[in-house]
Amino acid sequence: MNNEQLKESIHSIDSSLNITEGPQYLTINVKPEDLSKTAAMLKNNPDLSFDYLFCLTGNDLPDAYAVVYHLESSKHGHALVLKVTTTDRENPTVDTVSNLWETANFHEREVYDLVGICFNNHPDMRRIFLDEEDWVGHPLRKDYTDNNIVTR
Repeated sequence: MNNEQLKESIHSIDSSLNITEGPQYLTINVKPEDLSKTAAMLKNNPDLSFDYLFCLTGNDLPDAYAVVYHLESSKHGHALVLKVTTTDRENPTVDTVSNLWETANFHEREVYDLVGICFNNHPDMRRIFLDEEDWVGHPLRKDYTDNNIVTR
């Protein structure tokens, strides 16, 4: 299925979705409250079957935080990007998708650790790289400062 056919197929299921076409992938932009429903539809609909989450990243944008999911269907061979943003800079949260794609478990922990986005209902929401007791802050945030940097 090419991108145009994929877009038509997704819109036939949910015409309210905001889908844009990038140079390689279609991108679906969803609100945080619609993430779980949209992700489940993408995975469980037999015409779509996005069964493989191959990348999950967190971004600190100028006025929001974003989580970007790259999904692929091993059955149909198509791929797309699912993107959710939150403007809550004090307590950025989105729902987990680890209940749909097991690999999200570690990716979401990495995003939490480095960017500070918390995933609601995650089974093990704790740091994965940095020491819980010694590390303060999230180093991939634009406002992060490391007071331990030694300059010469």
